[in-house]
This record gives sequence, structure tokens and C-alpha cells, in this order.
Amino acid sequence: MQPIGSLPRRPSRLLAAAGGQLPTTRGYGCISRISKGETAPMSNRSHWDPEMAAYQKIVDAAAAKLPPVKLEIPLDPHRASNDAISMISAAGGPRMTESADRWVFARGRRILCRVHKPRTDKSLPTLVYFHGGGWVWASIDTHDRLTREYAAGAEVATVSVDYALAPEARFPQAVEECAAVVRHVAAHGTDWGLDGSRIVLAGDSAGGNLAFGTALLLRDTNGPKLRGILANYPVTDSNLDTASYRAYTDGYGLNADKMRFYWGCYAPNEADRINPYAAPLRGDLTGLPPTLIQLAELDVLRSDGEAMAEKLKAAGVPTQLETYEGVLHGFMRFTEHVQKSRQAVAHGCDWLRKMML
Repeated sequence: MQPIGSLPRRPSRLLAAAGGQLPTTRGYGCISRISKGETAPMSNRSHWDPEMAAYQKIVDAAAAKLPPVKLEIPLDPHRASNDAISMISAAGGPRMTESADRWVFARGRRILCRVHKPRTDKSLPTLVYFHGGGWVWASIDTHDRLTREYAAGAEVATVSVDYALAPEARFPQAVEECAAVVRHVAAHGTDWGLDGSRIVLAGDSAGGNLAFGTALLLRDTNGPKLRGILANYPVTDSNLDTASYRAYTDGYGLNADKMRFYWGCYAPNEADRINPYAAPLRGDLTGLPPTLIQLAELDVLRSDGEAMAEKLKAAGVPTQLETYEGVLHGFMRFTEHVQKSRQAVAHGCDWLRKMML
């Protein structure tokens, strides 16, 4: 184990094939030139949580000093700016007793996994975390503080999965990699000093999507039994015409145009966009473990989470749904600046402790 400050950054991912040319399909084309960082002018933010609005000003100022993040292929030149903005929220946070990078071999590649432990203990339950970023952005680095917050607050070990990003890797590679890591932790967790019999899956946004998709895949393939799913503002369907998509069209960071691009990169084939492992809202949810879904009010994905909670309850899955007023998509990572972020993470930690008993 080594202190987190000395952990290496992952290498840049390069576009693998077709000279950067990717197909487009019926309104879900993976080629666009939309600026990612557009948010509402301050005059339209009166209904925002004050701390959320103040933090957004910090982000806007930082973004103005960087090359603009464009949704265009290849993505690697824009990933650097996107990750630099995201790293603003990754600094600081709890210090871990043990931190290390480990690897799992699956789908023809070595999958990097970062393990955090708040104390030296071979019997800590395990939270396997899948980072958000539209399946195309971000990393275990951008979400490192959030995983350490969970490790410290819930007294669990966290395993953050560096799954392959789209469009270089399309569905179902990411979800199959995530499932492979969970299987490895369940079978060989003791090699990493983990209790592989107590596992909760978690993720935000596209990572929440992967948490549900992974849980369904494991259920359908006799995978290990899970203790729970913690999903923060998850993507649960490819339908971009919902109440929240219409309510928060522009000025709130994430919007339908961006989600259309992300879906086009991750699942360019129409059949894949209705596959339950990619769009879990369309699947049979029977037998999934207890679930906590935490949502942001001012978010196009709010309806996704609400619909998922309703369907989970209808399937007999113990489900809790929380919506935090006045905050944006991604707010869970802003614990240094936004009190509602700290409240949401703290409640998630309380729930995790109960699931791990």
C-alpha cells in the first residue's frame, strides 16, 4: 500500500480504430461540437442553492482559463480540460490508512482498480464504485475524493473501477468489465484485504447506470450476491423526452444534446440502447438488492431516477429515493463547497453501514 499522493495517473486513452471516424445513428450521432460547460447566467440562478451557485462561479472561472471542452471526435484533446475542471472537486478530503492501485484482467485488458481503506482491517466490507462522466469522460482520479468520503464515513473499503471509456470501447464492454471486477472482489477479495462477501455497488450518473447494469448482469449470470446499490442521479434510460429533460433544457450543465452525444458514443446501435444492461429501466428488476437513489432537483436525469425508483418498488425491491433541492447534476462531488453535498454523502454513508451489517 502507498499514500494516495504517490499513486500514478492513468495513461491517456487513444482512439483505437477507423481513424477517429465513428458512425452516426438516428439522432444519436457521436459527432458534435457542443460546448460542455454551458450553464445558466447568474440572473437565472435565483432558485439555485446559494452554495451551489457560488461553487458554479468557481468552476466557470476555472473553465474560462482552459481550452473549451467540445463534444467532438477524437475526445482525448478535450478530456484533459474536462478532467482539469473535475479535479477542482477532488482535492482534499479524508486521508486513508491504506491506498493502492490493483489490476483485474478481463475483456482482453488489465482493468485498473483503486483500493482505499480507512483503517488496517482485513474484514472491511466493500463498496465497488463506478465513476460518472457520460461513459466518455472522467476517471478514478476525478472521483477519488468522493470514494474516500464514502470509505471514511461508512467505514468500508472502496474499489474504484477504471472501466474502458466510449467511444473507444462501446457497450457492453464497460458493464462487462465492471461485472468482472465485482466477481474478482467476491472471489479473491482477501488477496486485497477485503471482505468479498459484503459488496455494495455504487456510481454517479453514467456510473449509476453501470451499477444497475452490472447488478442485472450478475443476477442473470449467477454472480455474487450483493448487499445493495447506491445510485447518484443515475442514467436509467435512453429516452431523452421526459419531464426533467423538458424542464431543465439549458443552463443547468447537463442537457439533452450532451446526453444524445454520450449515448451515441456508448451505444450507437439502436438495439443496444434498449438493452436492460444499458437502459436498466427497461429491464425486469426483480431480485435486485436494496437500493438508495439520490437525485439533484435541477437535473435532466431526475425523471430517470424517479422512474427507476418506482419500478424498483413495483418489483419488490426495498428502495429509498431522495431529491436535494436547488442543486445540479454532479453535486455529490462538491463536498468541500456545498453543504447539501455533504448531507447527501453523509446519508449515503449511514445507509451503507446498515446494508453492510
